[in-house]
Amino acid sequence: MLLFIPGSILEMSEAYKDDAFSAFSPFLKATGGITLSQLSKLTGLEGSTISNWIKRGWVVPTTGKRYSDKQVIRILLINMLRGAIKLEEIAELLRYINGDVENEMDDILNDIPLYNLLVSIIYDIEATNKIGIDSDNIRSFITKAVDNYSSIHSGEIKDEKKLCDTLEIMVLGYHITQLRNSLLSKLEIIYT
Repeated sequence: MLLFIPGSILEMSEAYKDDAFSAFSPFLKATGGITLSQLSKLTGLEGSTISNWIKRGWVVPTTGKRYSDKQVIRILLINMLRGAIKLEEIAELLRYINGDVENEMDDILNDIPLYNLLVSIIYDIEATNKIGIDSDNIRSFITKAVDNYSSIHSGEIKDEKKLCDTLEIMVLGYHITQLRNSLLSKLEIIYT
């Protein structure tokens, strides 16, 4: 079962299944963005890590000292995958799906709908309580979710094949991260 909203330390609930970013949006809108220390608490990341990702061009630079939804969503995506995929490969994957970090016109699907779709797929997969990672099964969840999204948001997805391929990598990366964290937790118990 999905305990936390991926990439964050916020508890997951069924209310966020199809719109996970809505857990963050009200606060971002009400405050005009969040500070680095708030973002660190939200994600469990060190401030220096977030600053490094901005310096490397993986996240759009802030204007002032506040992080907008555009920066927060990109940080959540990177954070949820970094336990399984090298940071440079995550950056390349995000470029593959959405081109230049500062230009939304070349996005196959903007980061917020991409994140929401990804979390929805992960939620649905975990709700089946199946053990193990089966690529065909994962692909069927992705295809169903993308088809459903396309029927509601006609014309918004610019390349469904690229989107499905990217989502498959992201779902696998997320599950590998969860398995790795579980393994490390078990090792810690044995060694203490």
